[in-house]
Amino acid sequence: MFGDDVACGRYLERLRWLGQFLCPGCGERNEPWRASRGRLVCSACQEHVRVGAGTIFDKTRTPLTTWFEAAWHLTTAKNGMSAKTLERTLGTSYRVAWTILQRYRVAMVRAERGPLLGQVEVDETLVGGVEHGGKRGRGTSKNVVVIAVEVKQPKGFGRVRMRHVPDASATSLLPFVCDVVAPGALVLTDGWGGYNELPENGYRHRRTVLSQSGDPAHVAMPGVHRIASLLKRWILGTHQGSVTPEHLQSYLEEFTFRFNRRTSRSRGLVFRRLLEQAVATNPITEAAVTHGYQWG
Repeated sequence: MFGDDVACGRYLERLRWLGQFLCPGCGERNEPWRASRGRLVCSACQEHVRVGAGTIFDKTRTPLTTWFEAAWHLTTAKNGMSAKTLERTLGTSYRVAWTILQRYRVAMVRAERGPLLGQVEVDETLVGGVEHGGKRGRGTSKNVVVIAVEVKQPKGFGRVRMRHVPDASATSLLPFVCDVVAPGALVLTDGWGGYNELPENGYRHRRTVLSQSGDPAHVAMPGVHRIASLLKRWILGTHQGSVTPEHLQSYLEEFTFRFNRRTSRSRGLVFRRLLEQAVATNPITEAAVTHGYQWG
């Protein structure tokens, strides 16, 4: 189906412009001319346009067939792929595989994705290696990741959101909840004081003080503890634990993308969704690939 860059380009055209070309220069919808090297020429202003311009494919020298193959492996492999595995699979350099993965991870986040609804568990977990002799718990210097997951009735879990935060203070936790959970939702937390101001921010709040409940944490807060366990297993298994703090959020977004589509019966649909989001995502700079994307 995608035997060459021409076929890949035509597919991206359909995803980006929904069958009717929209010139990024003059804003006119028209039938463009086709020029050499996959370029389109606007029939109104004569601007030359590449289908990947202004997207994560902007200025890439990597063939679109390689990008498509990477997207297919990324969305069909049960646990995803590390850059090293993708390097071997594609037959490219490690740098090319790493760049493709980092750009796709940014594209996995839809700007218009909806907030979590209903009952939502929120808690933090620590991601990173064991620090001998260091602090434990919320005072540690390890990476703090806050997790929110929808709780379905009578059982099961819905969508998830995660964020790498500086610490477990209210200053870090409350903005996360306000960003990802719909106002009026019932937020379930433990007794940590960082969540005490949730009612003042428009949420119903149910606290479970673990030391008083008699239940272990994984029983009192099953959703976030299940997600935290899966996340750590995925990082250790697929990525051998080699996730640096500056890139951690990108890995969290990939995990979120995969988890929220876990019930999809069509891997082809997930592949299409990733490419749809790729052509709707602004270009990613080389600095962001190397030093970490600055998430808004």
